[in-house]
Amino acid sequence: MPRIKSAKKRVAVTERNRLRNVAYRSSVKTAIKRVLQAITAHESSADVTTLQRKADGLIDRVTLKGIFHKNKAARLKSRLAKKVNALKKAA
Repeated sequence: MPRIKSAKKRVAVTERNRLRNVAYRSSVKTAIKRVLQAITAHESSADVTTLQRKADGLIDRVTLKGIFHKNKAARLKSRLAKKVNALKKAA
């Protein structure tokens, strides 16, 4: 454990930021799961597209905050888009 006052502060700040980052990551995972559930439930393509756009926006925001690397964000968005486009083609 730190003994210096500034080091104690850094520990507190780091823990606060870690918890915030965990919440952001969780919200992104939830948004992605909602899109995938909508695809498997064979919902209308308009509904799925709306959910995908919300998920993409959330991924972009998390990336701007530095929680996700830009390549990870691009990979997630690309995989979602592939699945949504496959659903549109099938319909």
